[in-house]
Amino acid sequence: MRLPLHFLMAGTLLALSGSASATEFVTPDRQPIVVELFTSQGCSSCPPANANLIKLAARPDVLALSFSVTYWDYLGWKDVFGQPAYTQRQAVYEPKLGEPGPFTPQMVVDGRASAIGYDLGEMQALIEKSPLKTGPAISLGPERVDIAKGRSSRGGSDVWLVWFDPTTVQVPVRRGENTGRTLPHSHVVHHLARLGGWNGEAVAFKTPATPEGLKTAILVQEPGGGPILAAATD
Repeated sequence: MRLPLHFLMAGTLLALSGSASATEFVTPDRQPIVVELFTSQGCSSCPPANANLIKLAARPDVLALSFSVTYWDYLGWKDVFGQPAYTQRQAVYEPKLGEPGPFTPQMVVDGRASAIGYDLGEMQALIEKSPLKTGPAISLGPERVDIAKGRSSRGGSDVWLVWFDPTTVQVPVRRGENTGRTLPHSHVVHHLARLGGWNGEAVAFKTPATPEGLKTAILVQEPGGGPILAAATD
């Protein structure tokens, strides 16, 4: 399902200046490939892609993230995980991915490649083709993240904080296109915020305590829906 949308950029959190002090860094060669699924419980085409993300999430080299968008809520069912910030994130991706506009389901691999997500073999092939990360080492500590010094792209990069549920949850849908179905969801994103920027110098950011039951992921990404240069999760 496709729908053209335009959205504003997300807000930021407070950054702490200074050199990185943590020692447990995840280097680029150990960082996972990020697979983002843009989905909606109001979309009848989405369940097969949801199931494929659950399978991909089992891979140790993949960081799977499920973003529920909001633009199909008008069909009769409001996605219980949907947030405008996730809809906005997808819309920003589309021009650089060569897509005419947002659609569901859509899987994005490391911010570099896009597919519908129906074909598990196609997604695995895109993952295998994804180049090694070129960004900085990342360290996650209690209420703090450190980004190491490294070679930055021109114009710098955005640093994103993501909270997600690593478990699989079952959601009964009572209205809309999936009426009567119970849909499994895995690695559902519950929070997305831009911490600040990274320009190649070591930097540290203060972060809120991760809510119980959720995990934290950090993404260093070229602005405007560009490639993900570095990623780590706790």
